[in-house]
Amino acid sequence: MEGEGAINKDNIDLVEKLVNECRKDGVLPLNICALDAKREFSNVERIDDTTPGEEAEAAYDFCKSTAERYLPFSFWDFQDCYMQMTVEKIDIKSLFDPVCAEFSVPLANRGGWSDLNTLGEMMERFAFWERKGKRCNLLDFADHDPAGQLISDTLRSNMRDLSRAVGWSPDNLHIDRFGLNNDTIKKLGLIWINNLITNKGLRFDDRKHPDHSKPYVQEYIARYGVRKVEANALLKRPQAGRDLCRKAILKYVKPRGIQAFEAALEPRRRAVDAAIRKLLRRRRS
Repeated sequence: MEGEGAINKDNIDLVEKLVNECRKDGVLPLNICALDAKREFSNVERIDDTTPGEEAEAAYDFCKSTAERYLPFSFWDFQDCYMQMTVEKIDIKSLFDPVCAEFSVPLANRGGWSDLNTLGEMMERFAFWERKGKRCNLLDFADHDPAGQLISDTLRSNMRDLSRAVGWSPDNLHIDRFGLNNDTIKKLGLIWINNLITNKGLRFDDRKHPDHSKPYVQEYIARYGVRKVEANALLKRPQAGRDLCRKAILKYVKPRGIQAFEAALEPRRRAVDAAIRKLLRRRRS
C-alpha cells in the first residue's frame, strides 16, 4: 500500500490495526500474514490420515531417498570464498530462499539485528571459514533510501560490537550491497514512494531529523530527491527478483567449483543408496 502511494509510514499502525480487525471478522484469512516463528506452538499433535500400509510405503520411500540428502562435505570446500546473505524485509527472505538454498548460502532477515544470537551465529560461521582460508562475503539487499546506502558501514559496525564476544573481527569481510539501485529500479519499473519518512515517523528531509544535515542524507536527496523504493517493491517482479539474487551469488561462486562439488558428491550418494538397498534386502530375508 505504501508502494502504491495509498499510505505512508505515519499510517502503518492504523493499517495494521485495520488488517487485524478484518482477520478477526473473517473478511481476510487469518494466515494472510506470515507466522511469527517466535510465537509458534511446539508439541502439537500431527494425526496421520494414512493406512498402516500407506505409512509403511511412505517410510520405505523416505528411506530410499535418504541418499539424495547425504552431505559428507561442504559445498564451500570447493569454492575459494564463503558467503552469507541478509535482507531487510521478511518477504524478500521468502523470495530469495529457494535460490540461496541451491547454493547453500545461509540467509536471514536482519531486521535491525535486535537478536544478538543471530548476529553472533553468522559471525561464527565467517570466523570458521576465514580460518580455513576462504574469502568471506556478506551480500545484503536493502531499501533504496538514505539509510540503505549506508548499510555496509552499519553492518560492519554491528559486528564489531560483538567482536570480543565472538573472537572474530569483520575487518577482512567483504560486504556487497546488491539489488536496488537506480538502474535496477528503472529497468524493473519499481514504484518510487514520494517521501523519506523513517520508522520513527521522522523525515530525512526535515531539519529536525538528527541525520538531516549529514552528508549521506544530503547526497542522497541531491541525487534522487525526496523519494525512496522499499526492498519489498521487488515482490511485484518475483522472477526478476530471484534472477537478481542468483546473479549476485554467481558473482562470487565459481561454476567449476559447483561442478567439482557435484562430481565428488555423486559417488558418495550412490554408495549410501547401495548400502540402504543392501540393508533392506537383508531385513526382508
